[in-house]
Amino acid sequence: MMNKELLSKQNFPVFDAYPGLAYLDNSATQQKPRQVIEAVNRYYCEENANPLRGLYELSVKATDAYEGARTAVKGFIGAKSEKEIIFTRNASESLNLIAYSWGRENIKADDEILVAVSEHHSDLLPWQILAKQKGAVIRYLECSQSGEYTAQALRKALTPKTKLFAVAQISNVFGRLNPIKEFTDICHENKTVIVCDGAQSVPHIPVDVQELGVDFLAFSAHKMLGPMGMGVLYGKEELLEKMPPFLSGGEMIEYVTREGATYAELPHKFEAGTVNAGGAVGLKAAIDYINELGFEAIERREDELTKLAFEGMKKIPYVNIIGADDPHDHHGILTFTIEGVHPHDIAAVFDSENIAIRAGHHCAQPLHQFLGVQSTARMSLAFYNDEKDIERFVSVLGSVRRKMGYGG
Repeated sequence: MMNKELLSKQNFPVFDAYPGLAYLDNSATQQKPRQVIEAVNRYYCEENANPLRGLYELSVKATDAYEGARTAVKGFIGAKSEKEIIFTRNASESLNLIAYSWGRENIKADDEILVAVSEHHSDLLPWQILAKQKGAVIRYLECSQSGEYTAQALRKALTPKTKLFAVAQISNVFGRLNPIKEFTDICHENKTVIVCDGAQSVPHIPVDVQELGVDFLAFSAHKMLGPMGMGVLYGKEELLEKMPPFLSGGEMIEYVTREGATYAELPHKFEAGTVNAGGAVGLKAAIDYINELGFEAIERREDELTKLAFEGMKKIPYVNIIGADDPHDHHGILTFTIEGVHPHDIAAVFDSENIAIRAGHHCAQPLHQFLGVQSTARMSLAFYNDEKDIERFVSVLGSVRRKMGYGG
């Protein structure tokens, strides 16, 4: 199959079920190509058994499929070892795992946790809870109104008490790419652990954890063509080895007595209970799809569509784009307001035209408070969107105020 065919909506069954749908809510979740759906279906039809627990042929096949997905993830993000790849339910669980396991072992009273003000609630609430339980202090790194964080601001914000810095590689509101490698170097100079939320970056740009140097990286399968209920936590092996289990139960143990237990080695120490083998198979199929298409094609396509949408939006009165003035800094995410129209009404108008966008605070309320807006609307792209989607989006955007009763 040629790359051009991989870009096509024809590979995505949802567009057969909803003809004419312009799906522009890809930051929330991406649609699934036939190849991913078929891989999951094939697993449950031909390989379904409880992985890691049986010596019979079907269980061995299930185990191979599950661990094969781990190997695929390792290669996809450039990890050193499969031991550094922990499967979870989603990015939120991955971040909670860090807070509950690493955090409770390493954060003490009066320590500081620094969080970027633009973070998704999933990369904020675990640290707030941890700080309250440990008597630590939450501090915020603020950005410019366009969403830019600088190395200078980070250096100034870090203190000898700062034990952890949490930041997304790409904001789900601004779409801006943060200089994670530079931030990592600064944090490590200060002996600060850096946690990176890769939910919006891993599906869209090449991510190499060794090159970035981050201590932890979290992302979800469902935002990168894969199934819901499947997430990944990358952690440096030397950190994961020292962390206690997050959940307990079957498969994360080595030996149990009436008095206690010894735990399995990495990565299984963090994967209690029956695992989501079907989800792992779907994630591997999604990685295969992305690898075959190539990030060069993905980035080029999404950048072209972002620029087209951005330029169209700029021509419409009363529309305010949140973030940078350069469309290349938005990475497929365009968050906006329309003067005099509530974002929920904006989304309702788009829905009436068979266009799906997001409205609300996008699980980033502290950022919206910082920006001085209660809520916003957001359109977000994937490579399978096309020029027609953008043309329809811009056309409907220009009609919203009129449909809400404004003249002109």
